[in-house]
Amino acid sequence: VIGVVIGKTDVRGFPDRKNIGSERFTFSFTIRDSPSYFVNVSSWGREGYIRTLSESFRVGDCVTIENPLVQSKEMEREEKFSPVTPSCYKLLLSENHSVVKTSSCYEMDTALLSLLHLPVKDPQDYYSLGDIVANGQSLNGRILNVLAAVMSVS
Repeated sequence: VIGVVIGKTDVRGFPDRKNIGSERFTFSFTIRDSPSYFVNVSSWGREGYIRTLSESFRVGDCVTIENPLVQSKEMEREEKFSPVTPSCYKLLLSENHSVVKTSSCYEMDTALLSLLHLPVKDPQDYYSLGDIVANGQSLNGRILNVLAAVMSVS
């Protein structure tokens, strides 16, 4: 799978239920290879492997993923912790079997760079800040998608 990284989480550690007293580490990222398709990728493993893998690329880099495990998404669980994707699958990276190679999008395909700036939600599925202010009470308790741009940082 070849795509541009459009999102990435920080590395997190969790107690390993199988090996009491030790930790397993994880991080995930989302790659996109076309305007309509993007998929979440997760990796679990030893701290050294996960940290090295996470530090090997950043958002905006193009990656080639070789030999991932393709799994069906568990809709209820998956969507809580990762971006909602149009695919009913996710990719899982394994230290022993999977490889992630990073390269410049210019070397791969400059069309991938344009995918960084496309929203991942349907353009009709956003609320403007004005709509939220005007209809605040009726929107109370609902989950909303907001599309915004940063005008300045100071």
